[in-house]
Amino acid sequence: MLPPSLTRRHALKTAALGALTLPWLGSVAAAAENKKSAKAPAAPLPAYPSFPEGRENGLRLGVTSYSTRTLTLDETMATMQIVRISNLALFKAHCNWESGTVAECRAVGEKLKAAGLRLTGSGVINLPNDEAKCRQAFENARAGGMATMVCKPAKDAFPLVARLAKEFDQKLAIHNHGPEDKEYPTPAVAFEAIKALDARIGLCIDVGHTARFGEDPIVSIKKYAARVYDVHMKDSVAIVGAQKDVPIEVGAGRLDIRGMLRALLEINYNGVVTFEYEKVAGNPVTGLAESLGYVRGLLAGMAKA
Repeated sequence: MLPPSLTRRHALKTAALGALTLPWLGSVAAAAENKKSAKAPAAPLPAYPSFPEGRENGLRLGVTSYSTRTLTLDETMATMQIVRISNLALFKAHCNWESGTVAECRAVGEKLKAAGLRLTGSGVINLPNDEAKCRQAFENARAGGMATMVCKPAKDAFPLVARLAKEFDQKLAIHNHGPEDKEYPTPAVAFEAIKALDARIGLCIDVGHTARFGEDPIVSIKKYAARVYDVHMKDSVAIVGAQKDVPIEVGAGRLDIRGMLRALLEINYNGVVTFEYEKVAGNPVTGLAESLGYVRGLLAGMAKA
């Protein structure tokens, strides 16, 4: 195994190399503006690497577009090219899964597919005990071609949600949200709610919120391995019990990122490690590039150990 210092240097080097691609954002934005004004044709984007399903050194990497919530859908798609990611989960700002139309959601799904992007998930979709509203969300997810619906079902909606999951053959992942979440603060609470339900219903473990509650994300990943369908990867400097997160670039906070990656590899996790970059200040592309570079460096070092 590589010494921790060497592995970290390798990780940071990878992050730095990733940051070198950042000038592409300006060129992409300029190209879009030129195209809009018909002054010049759009500049070609860099090609995606040939990673099957976005898998790199054993894990599938992706991004949730909550990370790019200040950007448009087109800018978000260009950002995925920049950071070399093909698995994308769409936040409601980029596609309204709860109240949009089937036609709108299908158009977004087709747009992503045409760009070589896989719609692997969503922002948290609320599922109330209301069949019309729930059915609309399921129909929209199917129209978009969504692999896993990241969601928050009302506690009294589980019979309805389980029935629709079977009808649509839709995989669901319940997202935990830390101390301030009165329904699903931790993966443990979410698992207790779904353990007897159809296996299509599982967990989206948010590692930052889990740690902030005081539970170990590594333990949760291993304990609920069979029902972990998504992982929101992030880092934080918030203390245990804090009612508000203090997000930071992955590798710069309190979380044991290496330990979580090792746990995911040990359980042969086949879902997506979905980066959710929530830091408000600064360019989200810079933070994503640094976070992805750090994790890519760790995975590369672990693969060689």
